[in-house]
Amino acid sequence: MKPIEAAQSIITSQFPNCDVALLGGSVARGEATKTSDLDIVIVDQSLTSCYRESFYSNGWPVEVFVHNFETYKTFFKMDCDRGRPSLPQLVSEGIALKGEKEIVERLKKEANDLLHKGPAKWSEETIKQKRYFITDTLDDFIGATKREEELFIANLLADLVHEYVLRVNGKWLGSSKWFIRVLRRYDEQYANKFVAAFDYFYKMGEKNELIHFIEKTLEQYGGRVFEGFSIGK
Repeated sequence: MKPIEAAQSIITSQFPNCDVALLGGSVARGEATKTSDLDIVIVDQSLTSCYRESFYSNGWPVEVFVHNFETYKTFFKMDCDRGRPSLPQLVSEGIALKGEKEIVERLKKEANDLLHKGPAKWSEETIKQKRYFITDTLDDFIGATKREEELFIANLLADLVHEYVLRVNGKWLGSSKWFIRVLRRYDEQYANKFVAAFDYFYKMGEKNELIHFIEKTLEQYGGRVFEGFSIGK
């Protein structure tokens, strides 16, 4: 069964009284693969709480995100605070399968406004703290002598640097396949250097290129942080 047809069948059978139903994710973007699922956002004003559920239907893995007209706002805010706009993105890109045009347009405008605004701005204290964590982890990486330790310190460095560069520049974060997509969306050239540095280390086991890349990144934002740094003093 085709994705929109399958999603419509689910809405008809399981959420017949909902006010809004949107099909988002890779299917909505025209990027579906053989492992893609159906991401469906349901808004039902009769519900007293929200929930998320996963199941198989019509040959598709399905994830439904079920909200009322209050709970989706709470999740929008939570996503903005953590820097990963999961629900706003689903609503923004979603194909409307049910709902009054005015209500759907209002939901999409709210999501689009949040996406355009970007995540909550970091304080100067947070920015310095995050730079300290990168510095500390980089030193662990430089000092590590066991390959097994180097591998997982490198993983942490990737997460920390990705988060820092994007959040300091007011950009959304991404995970899994979106990790590199959002970095490329921000700066294609930097993303290429990021991939090259980590790829070389993982393939060759040689650390200098990755160390140089992290240090150059830190230099762009004020350099290493250690001397005089404190938390809670």
